[in-house]
Amino acid sequence: MTFKTPDTSKTYLVTGAAGFIGFFLSRKLLDQGCRVIGLDNLNDYYEVKLKETRLEQLNPFEKFTFLKEDISDKDALMRVFEEYKPDIVVNLAAQAGVRYSIENPDVYMQSNVIGFYNILEACRNYPVEHLIYASSSSVYGANKKVPFEETDFVDNPVSLYASTKKSNELMAHTYSHLYKIPATGLRFFTVYGSLGRPDMAYFSFTKKHFAGEPIKIFNNGDFENDLYRDFTYIDDIVKGMVLLLNNPPFEGEVTHKIFNIGNNSPEKLMVFITALEKSLSNALGREVTFNKIFEPIKLGDVPATYASTKQLEKAIGFKPETSIEEGLQKFADWYVEYYKLV
Repeated sequence: MTFKTPDTSKTYLVTGAAGFIGFFLSRKLLDQGCRVIGLDNLNDYYEVKLKETRLEQLNPFEKFTFLKEDISDKDALMRVFEEYKPDIVVNLAAQAGVRYSIENPDVYMQSNVIGFYNILEACRNYPVEHLIYASSSSVYGANKKVPFEETDFVDNPVSLYASTKKSNELMAHTYSHLYKIPATGLRFFTVYGSLGRPDMAYFSFTKKHFAGEPIKIFNNGDFENDLYRDFTYIDDIVKGMVLLLNNPPFEGEVTHKIFNIGNNSPEKLMVFITALEKSLSNALGREVTFNKIFEPIKLGDVPATYASTKQLEKAIGFKPETSIEEGLQKFADWYVEYYKLV
């Protein structure tokens, strides 16, 4: 395959553009001179002000167009494809969160299943050169074998969120087979960083600390058999995605490929928390120690996430470069400035 870098003559549609990954991907493409159509419904799953802050950074770009639409609205989505005729689509619009899916299943079916079906239908009716979509490390369920490889068995999801992401992979495979839509699914592994999602542990721990509240750690206080997570810094994620954009799968009858995109270096949750305390201490110039409460692991949580990224490295040379310490320091510096803590 001839490896291609982003083509500035193409139009990129990024759904979930006001979201964490969608914002950083859009900004990177705009920095490179690409035309980006950003679509987002700006729902209130977490603070809308943060989404608006991200959009404020994208709006000054001449080649950026923002559309407040919902991918679960099929007619609206078809109009977007008809008017803007995107060459490449990156679907990052989804209802996120494992625990939230247990309490609010309806929104997951609406956004992650019906919404993604609409994306596939739009790509069928208005053919695109490449569809990249967000899957998740959660599809591996409670797999004991690590690191997780793309060829592993993934038919035992332990949350509805994971089930919806697995269904996306199956639907994309079918549409690739039937309609020759070049599609790539990315199984993200615990993405973190500045302007991140407040529902993610590192962000919510920080928020709780400054609100004078204890943090809950769901590992039973078992430091020997602590939860492992493959924390991946946002800059590394975006770098990998940008390299993939203009390199769709083309081999065989089914033009569909799935990649893990993670750090390939899992950390114990408690090591991560200690590094976060240190980063916040550096940012504030005083010692930060969280008040910790240990509880049993929650329904839908998995003991470990650990990505094998060999396939992505082979395809595009993907290699994460950001250490936990470096990534968390960037987050801590941003958080302290954004929430005006000094």
